[in-house]
Amino acid sequence: MTKKFIPLAKKVIDLEIQALQKLKKKIDNSFNKAVVEIAKCKSKVILCGVGKSGLIAAKISATLSSVGTPSFNLSASDSSHGDLGSISKKDILILISYSGKTSELKNIIQYANRNKIMLIGIMSKKDSILYKASDIKLLIPEVKESGGIVPTSSTVVQLAFGDALAISTMQYKKFNKFDFKKIHPAGSLGVQLKTVEDIMLTGKQIPFVKENINMKKALKILTNKKLGILIVQNQKKTTGIITDGQIRRFNEKNKYLDDMVAKNIMTKNPISIDKKSLAAKALSLMNRKKITSLCVHDSKNKKKTIGVLHIHNILNSNIT
Repeated sequence: MTKKFIPLAKKVIDLEIQALQKLKKKIDNSFNKAVVEIAKCKSKVILCGVGKSGLIAAKISATLSSVGTPSFNLSASDSSHGDLGSISKKDILILISYSGKTSELKNIIQYANRNKIMLIGIMSKKDSILYKASDIKLLIPEVKESGGIVPTSSTVVQLAFGDALAISTMQYKKFNKFDFKKIHPAGSLGVQLKTVEDIMLTGKQIPFVKENINMKKALKILTNKKLGILIVQNQKKTTGIITDGQIRRFNEKNKYLDDMVAKNIMTKNPISIDKKSLAAKALSLMNRKKITSLCVHDSKNKKKTIGVLHIHNILNSNIT
């Protein structure tokens, strides 16, 4: 019985694909102008629509904010009852209306024009008030609704157009994955983009010792820091590393550990990683080298350790 709906589902999708193909042909230089203005905006990008277009406006606004362009969605009905005051002259106002003639938008359009607020209109009809009033006119195609009278193909077109605006603006502003991570600290995406710098141990947490320190004293530092390693330095340059495993093996072969100094025990030139590297890359390096700790440096000086990354730091951050 359910099989009879499969052809209908395919027809709906086909009509929406056709609508998107028409949209591709409609994109012109006005799109470029809109991207540049949105990217240059020093204040907020405000989106507004009515009904289903209002829902699309909310989604586009959320996407813009998530890729570095501060934005919020304005309720068309509330705007006529005081919320127009949330729009400043430095803002950009994007109004979405398939017909461009939606009566609820008239007060907003008039307010924007009177106060010389940049107005970007997304509509399908040139004879509409929105088209005539917009500073930048983004004309989308008239399409056949896949649900007949229900906004479907038209909202798919609006959504795709908004995504194109957001991604183009992101590229123009050179918003990269590290910028993205700053405003997406939670969730699986935020975890994937964590850097070594985000989770490394710093300052007094690092078990630094000098090359000539007696191992009896060095062992006390090893015990107090509870990392199972010592970072050996000479004039603030990292020259070696000592692990508790090395110490155990040395003890098995020698009787005079307390009389030794750190440079006699250490492994020279320990493996180090840049603080800007992804934590996932650090985990891969540890697995490959079969080690549990890494020295961390910055790009200016690879010989100076500014942090320590332990396998526990990575695992506690849910990085795999």
